[in-house]
Amino acid sequence: MHNLALSMAEKGFTVTGSDDEIYEPSRTRLEKAGILPEAKGWFPEKISPDLDAIILGMHARQDNPELIKAQELGVPVYSFPEFIYEQSQEKIRVVISGSHGKTSITSMVLHVLNAQDLDFDYLVGAQIEGFDLMVRLSTDAPMIIIEGDEYLTSPLDRRPKFFHYQHDILLMSGIAWDHFNVFPTFENYCEQFEKLVDMTPPAGTFIYCQEDSIVKQLGENCKISNVNLVPYKAHPYTIRDGKTYLITPENEIEIPIFGQHNLQNLQGALEICGSLGLSDAQFYASITSFKGAAKRQETMASSETSVLYRDFAHAPSKLKATVNAVKNQFPDRKLVAVQELHTYSSLNKDFISNYAHTFDAADEAIVYLNPKAVSLKKLELMDAQTLREGFQKEDLLVFTDINLLKTHLEAKEYAQTNLLLMSSGNYDDMDLSILKQKINQKI
Repeated sequence: MHNLALSMAEKGFTVTGSDDEIYEPSRTRLEKAGILPEAKGWFPEKISPDLDAIILGMHARQDNPELIKAQELGVPVYSFPEFIYEQSQEKIRVVISGSHGKTSITSMVLHVLNAQDLDFDYLVGAQIEGFDLMVRLSTDAPMIIIEGDEYLTSPLDRRPKFFHYQHDILLMSGIAWDHFNVFPTFENYCEQFEKLVDMTPPAGTFIYCQEDSIVKQLGENCKISNVNLVPYKAHPYTIRDGKTYLITPENEIEIPIFGQHNLQNLQGALEICGSLGLSDAQFYASITSFKGAAKRQETMASSETSVLYRDFAHAPSKLKATVNAVKNQFPDRKLVAVQELHTYSSLNKDFISNYAHTFDAADEAIVYLNPKAVSLKKLELMDAQTLREGFQKEDLLVFTDINLLKTHLEAKEYAQTNLLLMSSGNYDDMDLSILKQKINQKI
């Protein structure tokens, strides 16, 4: 939301806002732009008939006093995705969907389009190098690249966000049950993606990963008139000495990213760029400098014999793909993999069995969960044996105290060892300085 506010201010709109909490980096960035609210809280007196629109955040309540005042006055109220569509109706809309890989694919596409000096708008779920904001809505750009999230639209609209973008080009990376608190069954979750595919317009484009059995079925069963169906699978590649090379018709190209899932993501990005008129040669020339989005296999420290990675992986499919990628990239190194259970799904004992065998490739597997986070979500704190049974890993280490986890990790030697920290949270702001020092040491 704060990125959208900054984008609209940059576009020339007068922007104001309210929130009950404003965290960094949002606070500093809003303050620098001169649009930080003077006080936290909700102020109905801010709402007047001369407002062009109100954009409602996902976490506002239906009884929010500013929302009620807007409804009383008849001020137009948009959800976030509705407003994105309202601002991009005349553009080519590319929507990137799937349970995993959305941010990476979107980031790759943005990187290539930027490197090729094309004009485009975008919405992406992470900070990426070369882009100040995570949202851009301009007047003249002919296209917009949208990371299409399946989570709920707003307190007033319980449908997935991606229904609102009305795509011209749709990519779907894969489907694996997520958002257990919103979609109570896997069948209900899959149904949302099926509806999204059905929204593809005649003569539109559906790019789908044929290595995902559910997505492949959606693509092969698509009956939309004159739709352009583009199946894809992981780009051919090879690994040598801990480095990944794309195998192209002309040569081999070294790239900074790695892992089977990321080579799927890369091929998907290539297909999108092709659908927008770029050549394979243009894509290859630009993708070599792509370093990844924030918290996606992000290197925090490294030496000749070890690396500390941070990754956003939290859902089972993401966890398994990331662990396997790091182990396959460095098969001769020990892998210490740590997962912070942070989301409602991951902290729910009825869902935990979905994590079975996701840690199998790790030499040492660790789970951290914060009892306070469990309590806030009104869930039961799982014991170590429940987690071991859920992950199907008897030697799984479990920590519920961040200081004990920190001490455990700092006591290790990291020669010929990689450390992978995965979470959609922040490990209670655990200080990584000692770990970075140990891994940066030249052995």
